[in-house]
Amino acid sequence: MTPDLWKSVTRFDRARIHPWMAVRNALGVGLPLAAGAAFGNAGGGLIMGIGALNVSFSDGSDSFAHRARRMLAATLCCALAVYVGGLTGKYHALAIEDAAVCAFIAGILVAVSTTAADIGNVTLITLVVFSAQSMSPGRALISGLLALGGGLLETALALVFWPVRRHAPERETLAAAYTELARIAAAIAPASQAPPATLQISAAQTAIQALSGDRSLEAERYLALFSQAERIRLALLMLSGLRARLGDDAPELNRVLSLSSEILRDVGLSLASGRQPETGADSVSQLRELGEQLRRRESPPALRDARWQVEALAGQLRSALDLAGHVTPAGAVAFERQQAQQPWRLRLGSAIAMMRANLRPESAAFRHAVRLAACVVLGMVAGHWLGWRRSYWMPMTIAIVLRPDFTSTFSRGVLRLGGTFAGLLVTTAFFHVLAPGLGVEVALVTLCAFAIRCYGPANYGVLVTALTALVVLMFSFTGVAPAQVMLARALNTAAGGAIALLAYWLWPTWERTQISETLAVMLDRYRDYFRAVSDSYLDTSASMAARLDRTRMAARLGRSNLEAAATRLRSEPGSDPASVTALDAIMANSHRFIHAAMSLEAGLLRSRPAPARPGFRVLADHIDLTLYYLTASLRASKIAPADLPDLREAHHTLAGSGTPGVERYALVDAETDRMTNSLNTLAEEILAW
Repeated sequence: MTPDLWKSVTRFDRARIHPWMAVRNALGVGLPLAAGAAFGNAGGGLIMGIGALNVSFSDGSDSFAHRARRMLAATLCCALAVYVGGLTGKYHALAIEDAAVCAFIAGILVAVSTTAADIGNVTLITLVVFSAQSMSPGRALISGLLALGGGLLETALALVFWPVRRHAPERETLAAAYTELARIAAAIAPASQAPPATLQISAAQTAIQALSGDRSLEAERYLALFSQAERIRLALLMLSGLRARLGDDAPELNRVLSLSSEILRDVGLSLASGRQPETGADSVSQLRELGEQLRRRESPPALRDARWQVEALAGQLRSALDLAGHVTPAGAVAFERQQAQQPWRLRLGSAIAMMRANLRPESAAFRHAVRLAACVVLGMVAGHWLGWRRSYWMPMTIAIVLRPDFTSTFSRGVLRLGGTFAGLLVTTAFFHVLAPGLGVEVALVTLCAFAIRCYGPANYGVLVTALTALVVLMFSFTGVAPAQVMLARALNTAAGGAIALLAYWLWPTWERTQISETLAVMLDRYRDYFRAVSDSYLDTSASMAARLDRTRMAARLGRSNLEAAATRLRSEPGSDPASVTALDAIMANSHRFIHAAMSLEAGLLRSRPAPARPGFRVLADHIDLTLYYLTASLRASKIAPADLPDLREAHHTLAGSGTPGVERYALVDAETDRMTNSLNTLAEEILAW
């Protein structure tokens, strides 16, 4: 075992310990068991406790609305899995077919989000477990309702004990960085001193690294905010140097830095307090007017650099304001409302569109779905053929262990085996030394549930050890002899883990030598999609619907393949954490670009047609060329920053043309400004990466 693999197995992430969340989750499991014991219905209490335990894995510390939707979705999926599993348990072939379909869906959900994949996986595990129970239709319905009740109880507890805001450390460090940038904007430190805001930027970088692997829109906005902070700092340093060189020849720079300070202070306050930024577009417009004043002056030559930096800074500050507004609670709600008004094809996070785009063999998520479905079926068939007791633990182990990446699969396999045997040893010793009563067993199950949810996220081996003990105690709770459970669990866990590891060994997915090409392919597809959108504006008489749909779907597939590749790269042996963090920032800014492109497409439907301005064709060609050069750079061509077209100049020309007050022109100006900013940031990141 390499040092990196050993580190992935032994890692204990203290930042993921959440005792208060574990308390409410343990109560959600323990209360139904206690009620079942008190009212003489241990079986009913057990099913409710299982439902609560399954849903507890969807708990979190994010906003009320997000958590409620996620946990209710998990509750409904798990209750349905209990009902369908119990209903088809007596028909082995039908149970295998249902499990195969569920496994494929759980696998393809990797392309949608980590949350969706987790819910799919828990649903699959629940279906496999209950398909081993032969129930009458009435009993299956009652069991499903009991599981539904347990999930609803867990959800209610999660909403009652609402803890601190999610991403609080990231918000605080980014707020400190922007506040420090605001402080120094009007009084940049001399060149002889260390670069300003270094301490705050370093702290923000450390906090942002904790978001590695989080593909939510909120996390991507924090990554983009950090990227903008770095770029703003560099722009301020350049403007400081130019102000020192130009002195009285450029009094506009004093006003530029003063306005920048006001905007940066407002961004910092917004991040710290969670309120919407108060600074409007007027301040950014004033910056651009100051840049225009510098443009009209022909000497000295340094003014051209000053004008370019001012216009770039205006775009960066506008982007920071936009991002800060979207990470506030009110901004997030407004964004979701805006997304809900879009056709589902044009929603950045549309699960249906993402799954549809990945239903093809070249998709990494599709390959994982096929691998998972095949292995689950193999586990169910093998268990039935061998005639082992409680053979459903074999496909259940496969579903738990098999991940899209090698390191997670390997570490989960090792920890699953080690944790299972450790848990069996603990419970064996416990039952050998003591003869616990029903009340003690309920208390111990609750304690195990607490350990699973508190310390399990920190290390998977701890989770499995506590889960094994909990399973043995739950079976004992219903009168099943612990010895029978222990032997069956050990045997089936070993077999299931071996199948999962063998499957990944036979059909691996490695990313170390492919990630640059995967990123290049995504940008190629973004380029095709943007060209389809821009052509729709240039030729409003032509029907572009089929082309737009085809290129949009290809862009989504490219995006999901890159996200899956980044997930695998993140956990592969030998991967560089700094490089992975840089890749996360690249992905965040590339998503900002494609979201602006999709908003531009939506504008074709929302705004009244108007003839395209000549500057739009120029800017579209510049964007197309920029994406071409970036993909060439990723494919080992020597591309320098000076080779890239001046997007900011092209956008400035576009924004200054056309009839004022035309709705379509205003929409195009706003969205292409976002594209310009995101591509300029993307170019810096890719050429450095």
